[in-house]
Amino acid sequence: MTRLLLIDDEPNLRHTLSYALRQEGYEVLTAQDGEEGLELFRSGSPDLVILDVMMPKQDGFEVCRRLRKESDVPVVMLTARDTELDRIVGLEIGADDYLAKPFSVRELIARVRALLRRTGRRIEGATTGVVERDGLVLDPTRHRVTRDGTEIALKPKEFELLAFLITRAGQVFTRDQILAAVWGFDYAGDSRTVDTHVKTLRERLGDHAARPRWIETIRGVGYRFREAPGSA
Repeated sequence: MTRLLLIDDEPNLRHTLSYALRQEGYEVLTAQDGEEGLELFRSGSPDLVILDVMMPKQDGFEVCRRLRKESDVPVVMLTARDTELDRIVGLEIGADDYLAKPFSVRELIARVRALLRRTGRRIEGATTGVVERDGLVLDPTRHRVTRDGTEIALKPKEFELLAFLITRAGQVFTRDQILAAVWGFDYAGDSRTVDTHVKTLRERLGDHAARPRWIETIRGVGYRFREAPGSA
């Protein structure tokens, strides 16, 4: 299993990103500051490091410099400061990619996959193939969805929402978890955004809330994609 190391001092962000990455099949180690991150790096031998810039004790730039003295492991840097100078500094000290906050979790996952492929690291944790569930087929490479053989046109966020749910069939997700995974960890909207998009997605798929074929409402919790026809 591909192992990732996430170093960030924000507890909510660590929780959200580590949860989403584990759902993609990655093993995730987490550290709350640079010193702990370096210790975990040496003991855990991760395949890729996700590293925040603004941290106590040692900032991300210093951690990246020290990592580069020991390893050529791929590094994705995260920062709240989207300035050209920060990006240049990060890349010059050895970071492989640079992502400014706010960002969507799915964008981070896509960059992680691309970087693992580019550097020849293991990528078996990633979910990239065609998914079929009870007549509904999602092809992430071609960005295409068919229902019983008929192509369904979806908007980008509708496609991302469906991809998130269908690849985790049987699992129940709260609205907040769906917001974090599809819209981004610090999206300014609220849970009604999820409800609205689920409603529209159902309409496009020809699904029905009262008798769902695919997307089921779990009262008081959130939503799940049904694992099999007639599953409870």
